Amino acid sequence: MDTNYRESISPVERLAICLRFLATVDSYRTIGFSFRVGRSTVAGIVPSVPQAIWDCLVGEYMPVPKEEDWRTIAAENLERWNFPNCLGSIDRKHVVIQAPLCSGSQFYNYKGIYSVVLLAVVDAIYCFRVVGAYSKGSDGGTLRDSAFSQALQDGTLEIPPPASLPGAEDPGPVPHVFIGEEAFPLRPNLMRPYAGCQLPLPKPVIIFNKRLSRARLVVECAFGILSARWRMLGLSPSNVDACLKATCVFKNYLRRSFQEPLRMEMGAPSGHLPDVTRAGANDAPRQALQAREKLTTYFSSPAGEFPWQYAVE
Repeated sequence: MDTNYRESISPVERLAICLRFLATVDSYRTIGFSFRVGRSTVAGIVPSVPQAIWDCLVGEYMPVPKEEDWRTIAAENLERWNFPNCLGSIDRKHVVIQAPLCSGSQFYNYKGIYSVVLLAVVDAIYCFRVVGAYSKGSDGGTLRDSAFSQALQDGTLEIPPPASLPGAEDPGPVPHVFIGEEAFPLRPNLMRPYAGCQLPLPKPVIIFNKRLSRARLVVECAFGILSARWRMLGLSPSNVDACLKATCVFKNYLRRSFQEPLRMEMGAPSGHLPDVTRAGANDAPRQALQAREKLTTYFSSPAGEFPWQYAVE
C-alpha cells in the first residue's frame, strides 16, 4: 500500500526481484542493493511471488491432463521419439537446499548434501506435466508411495485404455505407459529397461533398452534446461517448494509462448503430490512383464523397427 512515507513496490518490480533471485540465487542483501529495497523486503517478496506465479499459471500451463491430453502426448512421443503408447518420461532430481536446523538426516542424501527431491513427469516437448517435491527416498519409493502412483493404480488419472501398436495387430492391445530408468519399478503402466545384471542381453532386449533410453532422455533434458535457466542452489526448506513449482510452470510458459517445440524427423537419432514414505519390494506383476515383452518384440519387427536403432554406438 502507498503511505505518506513511501510508495508501494509495484507488481512488476516484485516480479523482477523474484526472477533475479530464482535465476541467480544472489543473497537478499545483494538483490536489495540492486533494487534499492531493504533486505527484509526481499525476504518477504521471494516466498510470496513464486506462490502467486504458480497459482496464476498452473491452470493454463500445467493442468492435470485428461484422457484426450494423454492421447496427444502419446501421439507426440510416437512421432518424435518413436515410442508408442508412451504418456511421458518420469525421473527425479536432487535440488540442493540449506541445511535445516535440528533436522537430523531428514534432508541428507547419499550424495553427502542436503536436498529435496523433485519428481516430475515430462511430455515429448520437454514440458512438465506432473511435479512434486519430497525430502528423500529412492526413485522407486518416491514414486510408488506418492499420490500420483496411487492415482495410477486406482485408475483415476483418466489414462487411455490399452491400444494396439501401430502396424501390428497380432500382439493385441498394449497399455499406455510412463517410462523411467532401472531404479523405478516395472508396472503395467510404468515401463523400465531390462536390468544390466542379465548380461549378455539378446539383441531384441538391447534394442528395447535403446528405444526406451532415447525416449526417456526427454526428462533428463528438461531437468538440464531447468537447471541452466534457474539456478536454485541453497534455498531454504520453507521456500524451496514454492520456488520449484514456479520455475517448472515458468518453463512450460516459456516453451509454449516463445519457443518453437523441437521437431525431430522420424527415425533420426537424438543425441500436486504430497510427501511420500519408504518403498517396498520391486517385484513386477505378470501384466507388466507381458507388456514389456510385446514392446520388445514389436521394436524388432518390420512394423516397429527404425534403421537408426541398429547403429553401433
